[in-house]
Amino acid sequence: MSNARAIIERHLVEGSAERDKDVSIKIDYTLTQDATGTLAYLQFEALGIPRVRTEKSVSFVDHNTLQTDYKNADDHRFLQSAAAKYGIYFSRAGNGICHQVFLERFAVPGKTLLGSDSHTPTAGGMGMLAIGAGGLDVACAMGGEPFSMRMPEIVGIKLAGKLAPFVSGKDVILEVLRRIDVKGGVNKILEYFGKGVETLSVPERATITNMGAETGATTSLFPSDEATRAYLAVQQRADGWAPLPAAASDKEFDSVIDVDLASIVPLVAKPHSPGNVVPVTEVEGMPLDQVAIGSCTNSSVKDLTVAASILKGKTVAPGVSLGISPGSRQVLMQVTKSGALHALIQSGARVLESACGPCIGMGFAPPSGGRSLRTFNRNFQGRSGTGDAQVYLASPEVAAASALAGKIADPRKLEGIEMLPIPESLDIDDGMIIAPLPDGRGIEVAYGPNIKPVPVAPPMPADLRAKVALVVGDNITTDHIMPAGADLLPLRSNIPEIAKHVFERVDRTFAERALKEKGGIIVVGGTNYGQGSSREHAAIAPMYLGVRAVIAKSFARIHEANLVNFGIIPLEFADEKDAGAIAAGDVLEFPGIRTYFEGGGRGHFVARNASRDADVPVRHHLSPRSIQTLLAGGLLNSIREKLAKR
Repeated sequence: MSNARAIIERHLVEGSAERDKDVSIKIDYTLTQDATGTLAYLQFEALGIPRVRTEKSVSFVDHNTLQTDYKNADDHRFLQSAAAKYGIYFSRAGNGICHQVFLERFAVPGKTLLGSDSHTPTAGGMGMLAIGAGGLDVACAMGGEPFSMRMPEIVGIKLAGKLAPFVSGKDVILEVLRRIDVKGGVNKILEYFGKGVETLSVPERATITNMGAETGATTSLFPSDEATRAYLAVQQRADGWAPLPAAASDKEFDSVIDVDLASIVPLVAKPHSPGNVVPVTEVEGMPLDQVAIGSCTNSSVKDLTVAASILKGKTVAPGVSLGISPGSRQVLMQVTKSGALHALIQSGARVLESACGPCIGMGFAPPSGGRSLRTFNRNFQGRSGTGDAQVYLASPEVAAASALAGKIADPRKLEGIEMLPIPESLDIDDGMIIAPLPDGRGIEVAYGPNIKPVPVAPPMPADLRAKVALVVGDNITTDHIMPAGADLLPLRSNIPEIAKHVFERVDRTFAERALKEKGGIIVVGGTNYGQGSSREHAAIAPMYLGVRAVIAKSFARIHEANLVNFGIIPLEFADEKDAGAIAAGDVLEFPGIRTYFEGGGRGHFVARNASRDADVPVRHHLSPRSIQTLLAGGLLNSIREKLAKR
């Protein structure tokens, strides 16, 4: 049996672990970060549960660390006080990026983790079934509720051989993306097995599972073996190790993808998609303005040591600005001790905070029209903070070589590089992690003036009539729907304010127009609607503006779940060609829609385009649980009803 299936079966609360069946699993650990955490803890408070019911829940501050005014600082104070009151570990600002710190200090093989960040699967590099979700799902998990999903297809990725010099784990996941693109992992778990697994370190595995999120996968998973045990021993957590042997046969998976590590070359994802992957030789020589090394994907001791080895004794090209974001305080202290940081600084690199920073447009933005090569996981247009920048994604090896050359360079052509050793022991210091109090009943949660109550959707109406406010194309990301960046992230706990920016990168008039439509509005999209970040603000803010339904050709997993959680009806075209028959401004009618869903929502539902006197057949693939959530007007209403009945 595959490890993914085995972990799901051990944690099964309801359902059957059969492909496409509905399953509900017990969640052992939860993870939040400050961009999503304020809302998640406000939602947890709304449940009225006095203390978290998980084995461990951890709150991180790593996104909104740029304190240009009181808003972020107030959020951090709120998060720390909420953690103390409700029994949550709190990782303070400066301690590092949530996924890197969680891997170092909390991840446990064989356990389940639900995180309010799409890159939560990073912990799958240590054999943890780690799933990204919206903050409301995480809040409910903290309250002891199981996490429900459709049982994914389990895809085995069989690794053979060994990576060549100057090829790394980043190139492995770019190779997977090159093959299956940004939709190929939807409703799938990517589980790695085969002899090649043994050649990869835990940091390399974590890079692979982290960026597996860009395929749309539910999660990615590696076995727990001697490399895992060694990593935990270095972290002085060897007692947390548990074996999860790699699958022995292809038959343990629904399908298998074969990857020969020895055949992989350095790869680069071109703008503006992580799936737009080509060999480095295809873009070699492209001039650069900026290089960034870090993010939750590539900011480990190993990553920075490799970059330092290439840069040691040399100087960054005159036209390039190089930024380094250590993944954690532990990483920063270790590369300082080993001398790797000295080599980076001496080369001309700028050392940025141990935080998400440039990855979400919080500083270190490229110049206008500039080209930036980054070791990050996403290169969506505008995400860097510069709307017309061209962002490329690559490994630390390619990034360091390119910083020296001033243009995209193939690291295999470097000569005379002596790799600095990776330390075999670490100084462990958890001083920036605050453990929860045994009893937090006397703690007062601190609310700043920017922290507003969580808005709640009304129950589903008997009939729906609404205007189409916006029609968009394929692969609309949550960055399109609800942008990030230094201007907007401080508004994460203030839905009325942040809602003013919904879809502003697509249509600056959207929010203003939406608020004028008293009967609600509808958005029409293409394939893979809502890909990217797990940010539930891309659902709750549109709900606040009056979005009652989204009709698309297909949805990204997390965003579809977030729409349901906030009472927005996600519908798919029964025939994709009908998408072209709806225009902005059309009025759609859904007579008897509540009765349809109360009856189980089986078969097609025929919506009426009143503006064109035409029928539009739509469908859905929601579970009975999701239907009940929609009928109630969202998950918060549904859980409150459930708790009241108890």
